[in-house]
Amino acid sequence: MDKDVVELARGWIGTPYQHQASLRGVAADCLGLIRGLWRDLYGAEPEIAPAYSPDWGEVGRTEVLMQAAVRHLLPLPADADLEPGQVLLFRMRQGAIAKHLGVISQVGDLPRFIHAYNGHGVIDSPLTMPWRNRIAARFRFP
Repeated sequence: MDKDVVELARGWIGTPYQHQASLRGVAADCLGLIRGLWRDLYGAEPEIAPAYSPDWGEVGRTEVLMQAAVRHLLPLPADADLEPGQVLLFRMRQGAIAKHLGVISQVGDLPRFIHAYNGHGVIDSPLTMPWRNRIAARFRFP
């Protein structure tokens, strides 16, 4: 399954970025990528995504994205090894709610992840230490 997730995610690379979009090859944001992967794997989405802010630095009290991930994905312990296909949830700033998602595409000495990034679209990026330090939680598709 995890290899399937990575191969499906690679099929989204090059999709332009658009807030709240989720259509491979047309437009997607980071949640849209994960929603699209869910549809690729299971058919219909498990729930309708509510409207959300494009501001990753938004500070709030309710971890809406974290709660949705816990409802639909399988949480991994913080000390679990990084593996391809894992879903990453990032906290872009200390004290901010978790607002960014990606999928690990490669592990080892040069880990990478696929995500939709404003101004870049869906890309495969190095999972550098600054990115790793922002990981708030990791999950697997069920």
